[in-house]
Parts: sequence; C-alpha cells; structure tokens
Amino acid sequence: MKTITRRSMLAAGIALGIAGAAWSPASAQDAAADYPKKQTVSFICAFQAGSGADIVVRYFADQFGKLTGSTVIVENKPGAGGNIAGQYVVRAKPDGYTIFFHTGSSLAGNMHMFKNPPFDADKDLAVVSTINKQPFMINVPTSSPIQNMKELTELLKKEGSNASYAVNNTSGKVLAATYVKMAGLETVEVAYKSSADSMNDIMSGAVAFASQDPIFSLGQYREKRYRILAVSSAERLPAIPDVPTMTESGFPMDQVGWFVTMVPAATPKPIVNKLNGYFNELLKRDDVKKFIEEQGGAVYISTPEQGQAFLKKEIAAWADLVKVANIPQQ
Repeated sequence: MKTITRRSMLAAGIALGIAGAAWSPASAQDAAADYPKKQTVSFICAFQAGSGADIVVRYFADQFGKLTGSTVIVENKPGAGGNIAGQYVVRAKPDGYTIFFHTGSSLAGNMHMFKNPPFDADKDLAVVSTINKQPFMINVPTSSPIQNMKELTELLKKEGSNASYAVNNTSGKVLAATYVKMAGLETVEVAYKSSADSMNDIMSGAVAFASQDPIFSLGQYREKRYRILAVSSAERLPAIPDVPTMTESGFPMDQVGWFVTMVPAATPKPIVNKLNGYFNELLKRDDVKKFIEEQGGAVYISTPEQGQAFLKKEIAAWADLVKVANIPQQ
C-alpha cells in the first residue's frame, strides 16, 4: 500500500488546482455561451477620469452595456504610462469580465521606453478588437500670437532651453520629441499626469506648446481655447480640414495612435471571439462611427488575429520611433 505523505497531498492539491484553473474546450464554449450575463464587466482605463481617453472608454462602456444587456463599469487606474492598468489586467481572472481599453500605440511604446516593463504586451495580453486610428496634435492657446508651425519653430529657436512643452502620454511624447529633434531645438519637456493637469500652464504661456491626443485637443479647439497648429497623420483630418499635417509643415511623419481592447492572454478563444463580435457590431453603427470621427479618429475594424499581428508590428516599429525621438528609458 502506497504511503500518503503531507508532501504528496500538497502536490496533489496543487495539481488539482491547476487542472481546475484550466479551461477545457467544453467549459470554454459554455462560458462563451453565457457571456456576459453572469457578472459585472469592468473596462479598465489607464488614464484619469475626464481625460480624452476616459471619454472614449466611457462611451464604449455605455454602448457595450446597452448592446449586451450587461452591467459595465469603468475603473480608472492611471500611472506609469499605462503600466499600472496593464499589469492589473494581466493579473485578472481570464474570463472576459476584465477588459483593458487602451491605446495600442502606448502599449507598443512602453515596451521600449521602460528598461524592465512589468509585462509583455504581446505575450501577456490578447487583442480582442481594434477600435480606431487617430493622430496627435500640436496645440497653443488661442491667446498665443503663434499661428503656425513655422512661427512656433522660430520662437523656440530664439528661446532655446528656456522654452518648454507639455506632454502626458507616450504618443504625445514621441510626437513632440520627434519634432524637437527634427527642428534642432533645445526645448524642454514637461510631463503631466493628464491633459487637464497641464491646462493652467498652457493657457498662461508657461509652456510654449502642448502635444496631445485629438479628443482633448478638439474639445479645447471647439471651446475656442486652443489653436491646433498641425496633426501627426499623413493626411488632414475631415473634422478640421484647414489644419495642416506635420509633413506639410516641414516635418515629415505619419504617427497615429490607435485604441484597442484586450484581455488576459489565457482568456478562452470562444470568449475573445464573442467579445470581438460585440465590438465590431458597435463599430459598424453610424452613431458610433460619427462619435469616433468627432473625436478626431477613423474606425478601425479587425479580427483578434489581425489586431494581435498589428500590435506585434507596432511594437517593432516603436523601437525605431523611440530611438529617433532620443527618448531615454525609464
């Protein structure tokens, strides 16, 4: 008769725990069939409440809840360039009830801007759906005498290191740093937690310009607080057709951010596919398309596989972007 020791019982318990945590094909299909009726769905936002990204996340949380009949909440977990929110999702239960709604460009950039990223965006997270593509913008207050990028560049060359600019996320940081390097400027970066946090300094002229997301930028533009000097995309935006691109302004580039929804990598494929179907159904609606365009973007629909491949491509591309912008690792 085999002797049962404390150690063998412990090992057996661990094995049973691992087996219980794994998803069998049948259990995964059952979970997908019931999803998302069992519990509250959490959309994780890496930016502060009231920020441009937060507006997008809350809009889709509301639309997702109406489409699925589920209760959806938005949890804001800002900090560390999105790494705090990302790590929270990576460690969440892989059941589809914790969804990371974030900018894929920031995720890709963080893989190169941090010496030791707390997670691997490509391996530890699974893309559910892409949402949009959107350029970033160079802004000055309407009270500024600066009317275009040429005038801004001339001013910054005169000011040297006495001038500064505002950024608050990865894409804005890279756009501004790329411009500063191309123009041969000594302008100093000032980082803020959110776009809103930088408003006092922007409006007072404490910083010469801001490199910010289109949602916040267009909001301030419509309120006549901002003058948008240029956009980072290769083509002008339909929402502001009179605003030139950075390329037209003498600084060749085509930098666009993009929103993506993601879940922990171990989330069963049937649940990922069902989620993708929900988001793509929303993206095909005219009212959703109008919302995205009003926020300075364009709808970007993909399968989970296409989205994952795009993320992998973006991670590789951002290695060069970070080098071109000469951004030191954190």
